[in-house]
Amino acid sequence: MNTEKIVGIIGTLIAIVGAFVAIPQMATILLVAGLIVGLFIVADHHVRVLVTALVLTGLARTFDVVPAVGTYISSILANIGVLVVGISMMIIVRNIYLRLKP
Repeated sequence: MNTEKIVGIIGTLIAIVGAFVAIPQMATILLVAGLIVGLFIVADHHVRVLVTALVLTGLARTFDVVPAVGTYISSILANIGVLVVGISMMIIVRNIYLRLKP
C-alpha cells in the first residue's frame, strides 16, 4: 500500500468519524490530507477529481431531508468534500507551477 492510499483512507475515516464526533481542527486535517494525496494524482484523473470536488461541495447537504440518518450522510459527504477540495487545490497549484516554471 502506498502513501496516497494510506493518507486517503485515514482522511476518509476521519471524515466519517467526524460526522458523529466533534474532532478539533478536522477541516484542517482533511485539507492537509487532501494536499498530500493530491501530490500523487496522475494527470489522467485530474478532471475527475475536480468535478468530484465541485459535486460533493455543492450537493452534500441534499441528504438533510432524509429522516434520522440524513444529517449524518450529509456530514460525511461534506467532510469527504473537504478532503477532495484539498486534493483539487494541490492539482491546481501543481498545474500552475508546471505551466510557469522555466
